[in-house]
Amino acid sequence: MNDLNPMMRPVAMPAPPGVGNGEEAARERGIAIYPLLSHYLAVIRRRKWLIFGIIVAALSFSLVLTLMMTPLYTASSTVEIEREEMNITRVRGVEPEASPVDMEFYQTQYGLLRARSLAERVAVEQHLVDDPRFFEIYGSKESAQWFENGRLRPGASTQQERLSAVARILLANVAVSPVRLSRLVEVSFTSPDPAFSVRLVDAWTRDFIQMTLERRYQATSYARTFLEQRLQQLRTRLDESERVLVGYAARENIINLPGTPAEPGSGAPGAPERPLIIDELVALNHELASATADRIRAESRIRSPIGAVPEALQNEAITGLRQRRAELSAEYSRLTQQFDTGYPVAMALHQQIAELDRSIAREESRVRTSLQAAYQSSVEREQGVNERVENLKAGLLDLRRRSIQYNIFQRDADTNRQLYDALLQRYKEIGVAGGVGVNNISVVDPARLPTRPSSPRPLLNLLLALLAGSMAGFGVALALEQIDDAISDPSELESKFGLALLGTIPNAKGEDPYTALEDRKSIISEAYMAVQTSLSFATDHGAPKSLAITSTRPAEGKSTTAFAIVRSLARTGRKVLLIDGDMRAPSVHRVGNLSNEKGLSNFLAGHDNLDELIHFEAERGVAIMPAGPQPPSAAELLSSDRLDLLFQRLLGQFDHIVIDSPPVMGLADAPLLASKTEGTIFVIESHNTKVGQARLAVNRLRAAQAHILGAILTKFESKRASYGYGYGYDYGYGYGETKKTT
Repeated sequence: MNDLNPMMRPVAMPAPPGVGNGEEAARERGIAIYPLLSHYLAVIRRRKWLIFGIIVAALSFSLVLTLMMTPLYTASSTVEIEREEMNITRVRGVEPEASPVDMEFYQTQYGLLRARSLAERVAVEQHLVDDPRFFEIYGSKESAQWFENGRLRPGASTQQERLSAVARILLANVAVSPVRLSRLVEVSFTSPDPAFSVRLVDAWTRDFIQMTLERRYQATSYARTFLEQRLQQLRTRLDESERVLVGYAARENIINLPGTPAEPGSGAPGAPERPLIIDELVALNHELASATADRIRAESRIRSPIGAVPEALQNEAITGLRQRRAELSAEYSRLTQQFDTGYPVAMALHQQIAELDRSIAREESRVRTSLQAAYQSSVEREQGVNERVENLKAGLLDLRRRSIQYNIFQRDADTNRQLYDALLQRYKEIGVAGGVGVNNISVVDPARLPTRPSSPRPLLNLLLALLAGSMAGFGVALALEQIDDAISDPSELESKFGLALLGTIPNAKGEDPYTALEDRKSIISEAYMAVQTSLSFATDHGAPKSLAITSTRPAEGKSTTAFAIVRSLARTGRKVLLIDGDMRAPSVHRVGNLSNEKGLSNFLAGHDNLDELIHFEAERGVAIMPAGPQPPSAAELLSSDRLDLLFQRLLGQFDHIVIDSPPVMGLADAPLLASKTEGTIFVIESHNTKVGQARLAVNRLRAAQAHILGAILTKFESKRASYGYGYGYDYGYGYGETKKTT
């Protein structure tokens, strides 16, 4: 009853302590994957010759194709592309600066290396447009149309057509391979001629560098042309704005002094122009402050005592007189201490002192007069300067009123001048940068002459052919497995029909199965003994009393199965009757070399003498009831009450009744017989019976309320089974040891 080989059935082991859901899930996935892998391995075993044939065909085709291919040689050159230029002149170019990690730049360079314009440039430079040999070595279809005897046919093609064809061939054979994590690019070219490959690679890299330089020069050329036009426009506008500014200044009498220019390299703007009246007003403001200070000082000296003013203190005459008076006063004081004031000498000294006082007073009066004159002069000077300042203030206000429009003209002229100077400087920089010719692309490794062909590669082609053939063979095998709907796996009985497997009967391979059944040591006999063992557990009283053997269609082995079950039951000492229930195509009578003149159809038609219908074979120990003459309608006979009467009478004489029923498909006989028996065995021919047909037959039996005990898989070949089912080991009689029979 087992539907899986015990050696191949996965065993679910209990999880050890501590094993979580993750390990259980992994174990379940392993259990689920195991049958799938086994299925694929079984497909490979069954279809191994098909897979092997496809692999051999693929290898042969690859070998022939490799031998027929023209050897190709690949020359390579390594180019370095710098992200930023080495700008020796420190003059900015036209192209904007970008980040070194900007990969768009490198992708652009790779695209330019594969550009059609570069291919056409190389084609023209290498004179490939009119070279018939170039078209011939690449097998161009247009070669015969465009060239004749190594010369170009007049009017057969245009130069542009040939140039486009050469560019397509070059682009198809050139390869641009960036080296990862570097600025290096490998440029390769493949052709049947190694020298030609080297020449093309060198030309390709050289023209790419030259084209890059030309593109940069063209970019600066466009910029220079544009700047020249703009400079001409700005020059005209600057001249006009300066003329308007000068004319307005002359009409309004506006005189401005130039500002102080900025220091070179400081980056600070120079001082703007300033009006002349501002400088004059500034100077007069300083002069007014000085005059006011002088007037205040003069006024302070006048109000101070005459003896405290600096002029008096610094006057030598006054100083001398005061010194002389001090001396006389001292002498007079000494005499008055000794003599009376009327003493002549004392009186003379007193007169001298009085005269000195008068002289000092006269000198101080003169100093005061000079201080008053200086004060009056400072007052007049202050008033004059103040009046001039007020006049300048009024003039400055009027100048500012008149300078509003002047400033407008001035700003317009300054703007035009700045734009003109900036564009002029940029024009000079572009002119220098365009003529330097600095390039950021250089050849690191020039191409070398290849010594061995790069294509074809026999070993690689054979490996690829082996891989492709294996995949194709396995794919075809799987496709055939999907197309092949035949039942080949015993486990399909349970999964697709819900039937228990009673046994698998091996293919006799040309041997007469009835002869093999006579040999108890044969594999077929052993297989049917296993079926008998399964039947002994089918009911609570052992093997069913009445048993119907049927199948989906004819020639599936149901008659052989019925006879084998009868023989197996008879060998146990039981009385067994084999009834040929197939009244349309009877076959049981041929097994015992019996006459089919009387049989089941006679009893169902009304014949009651069973002894005349049953034949006993003493050698085999079985009783056989042939099908009898073919009735007009077998289904009508089986639908009568005579069938129930037959079972009642036969079960009183025999221990077991086995009916060889007709096939289920297309007939009503098998469901009628199966509904009257205690159990039904469904026989399926392995590797031949379709799943859909068998499922329909089983459904018909179940619809007739038949008790299907299980199914027997006949003509089974283990090598064609999905999971490689075998029959284990049988004993080799007379050898004293076991031998494997799969």
